[in-house]
Amino acid sequence: MRAKTILTLLFLVSLGVVVILCLHALPQRVIADTAATKQKILVATTALPAGTLLRAKDVVWQPIAGAAEPGQIFRLPGAASNANTELDERSPGEVYGAALRANVTAGEPIRRAAVVKPGDRDFLQVVLSPRARAIAIPVATGGASTGLLYPGDRVDVILTQTFKNDPPLTRRSVSETVVESLRVLAVDAPDTKPTGTSNSFGRAVTLEVTPEQAEKINVATELGKLSLTLRSISGTHGFAATLTPEPGSAMRIKPTWAGDVSPALGDATPPHKVIAAEQPTVEVIHGTKTVMVRAE
Repeated sequence: MRAKTILTLLFLVSLGVVVILCLHALPQRVIADTAATKQKILVATTALPAGTLLRAKDVVWQPIAGAAEPGQIFRLPGAASNANTELDERSPGEVYGAALRANVTAGEPIRRAAVVKPGDRDFLQVVLSPRARAIAIPVATGGASTGLLYPGDRVDVILTQTFKNDPPLTRRSVSETVVESLRVLAVDAPDTKPTGTSNSFGRAVTLEVTPEQAEKINVATELGKLSLTLRSISGTHGFAATLTPEPGSAMRIKPTWAGDVSPALGDATPPHKVIAAEQPTVEVIHGTKTVMVRAE
């Protein structure tokens, strides 16, 4: 009888300990579940001035305690954001490449009314720097791939020409940088139809330029094929430096000829024929006689 009583007491004590532990863990589980179901809004990771082209590093999802305010870009956790097409449009990828209409402080929510996307009517008016212009240029995908470019990047424009009027092989093709450090404003989708007789498709890239740079690029499009090279962020000095360069500060990049790339072209050039130049003759008249004298 005493043994049964002891076993019963031990069972009840063990059951009580389990109940206490479950009750102690329940609030933490509720708090964790509540945090997991919080809405998240899109906020700026740092202070961003008006006209900034948003990139992945500029925005982040931030949980909020209550419901999102009207106009804020938000998402719900779990599968809800994947099942709702309206919420899919509110993903951060939708604002990449969009421009800010006004200054945004660090941690401030990104609102739909505060961004303008490429293709919108007033996009260029918002994103362009003072005194700047926008120009769209066709870029061959055979050169530097435009798939590497995103709005906000800095690029150089390279012109490649091929001469067909029987020049020497070493001078038949040339490539040169015509404009440097231009800001990419937008990258259009690739063309679905070939241009002319070429089978290579291209893309149109919108760049921020000065009026003088726009004239250079317009001439370059008539001369040959254009391609872009991506510049390092550390080597960028901003658009203001390209607007008013100091006299003599701009260094012209030396063109690269076919012979510079392939020295073998010099060996493939046929030898020039040596043609002896004929010396001119002078007609000298002495009275009734005419004598032809070779000029020295």
